[in-house]
Amino acid sequence: MTSILIVDDEKDIRELIGDILKDEGYAIRLAANSDDCMEAINTELPSLMILDIWLKDSRMDGIDILKTVKRDNPDVPVVIISGHGNIEIAVAAIKQGAYDFIEKPFNIDQLMVVVSRAMETSRLRRENADLRRRDMTSSDMLGSSPAFKGLKVQLEKVTKSNGRVMLSGPAGSGKELAARFIHTNSNRASAPFVSVSSATIEPERMEEVLFGRETSERGVEKGLLEQAHGGIVYFDEVADMPLGTQSKILRVLTEQQFTRSGGADKVRVDLRVISSTSRDLRHEIAQGRFRQELYDRLNVVPIQVPSLEERREDIPELTKHFIEMFHRSQGLPARVLSPEAEAMLQTMSWPGNVRQLRNVIERVLILGDSGGPVEPRELPGPEPVGDSGQRMVLGGAMATLPLREAREVFEREYLLTQINRFGGNISRTAGFVGMERSALHRKLKSLGVVSSGKGHGGEGDDDE
Repeated sequence: MTSILIVDDEKDIRELIGDILKDEGYAIRLAANSDDCMEAINTELPSLMILDIWLKDSRMDGIDILKTVKRDNPDVPVVIISGHGNIEIAVAAIKQGAYDFIEKPFNIDQLMVVVSRAMETSRLRRENADLRRRDMTSSDMLGSSPAFKGLKVQLEKVTKSNGRVMLSGPAGSGKELAARFIHTNSNRASAPFVSVSSATIEPERMEEVLFGRETSERGVEKGLLEQAHGGIVYFDEVADMPLGTQSKILRVLTEQQFTRSGGADKVRVDLRVISSTSRDLRHEIAQGRFRQELYDRLNVVPIQVPSLEERREDIPELTKHFIEMFHRSQGLPARVLSPEAEAMLQTMSWPGNVRQLRNVIERVLILGDSGGPVEPRELPGPEPVGDSGQRMVLGGAMATLPLREAREVFEREYLLTQINRFGGNISRTAGFVGMERSALHRKLKSLGVVSSGKGHGGEGDDDE
């Protein structure tokens, strides 16, 4: 999208503007009427349009074209020119989304200033869109734990296909980021990614929101499915979708077409569908809350997104990323974690998963000290025993045990916590707790801790 489209019914004017802009190094295209204009836009979206407001022998005038362009491609700046300019026309054009208004006969220097600014606006919008896409996908897909690596391998396998993917996992685990990763690395990356919040669509408004509508006052208003044409539509928490909506979506998935509300023409769409759920859809089907046919359509490639507790090794890396992100976006202090705070984060319970971790880090940066490492006292939850002299409060069951049994319970839970923290890696666990690896193996065996292959330690989990 690097060209400038010049639309004017006067050949001399459009060629004059074209020659001026070509001399300045711009790539230009010319259109004499509305049909040529729309064909040019559909062929290749321009970086900028220079549009005459009066077009002879055209189905649409400049204002009509402006409305259409700003509705379908709002990021394209449009400069309006007219030989019959007055303040009413200028105001009308600006209200409809025009970038600027120039009256004929125009001053070349004035034209170049407006074009230069509009092209810079177009460039910045594209860069911002690229940055947002990178921030929401690649940069947030962070981790090196076995659970995360396994997820990424699965996601990479499905990026080049058009198969429907069902992402399952607890709330806050990053299912939408996984969906965006698929989009960014697929052959649909340059096409839209449209997220649909299933629970927020009211059944009576479903057709308008998803399918769009046609009215005599506002013309065609595209729905979310049409906006996603050529790209990916992501149904977030699909279990929350009302039954009435489910049947209509099922029909769209089957036919790949629909009719806008108030319209008569069939709208064909090319969509890839990704959906997510934090609930057991088979249970929802058994309870009559989810349609078996829709489940079969959506669950072509099931992928499980691990909880944060399954990938505790990734917490330091995620935390560092969140600190850098909040420093960059909000100007919050670029602090580091103390070793004690890092260990505490890796041993905490995370029912809200990555989303909860992000919120905790944001709160610490807002309320904590402006400088120095983040300390355990700044984190939520009970503080561990430390130099402050605070005591660890024993639970009722622990307090009733003899010392030897209590010590065994503590050692078992402590070592399991550390093994989980290091993703089942016995060598790293031994290094942290200060034991030889062979001694740690003997201790685990004496405590009855056996390897499960999923982060609980053992002979099979020693790989570095």
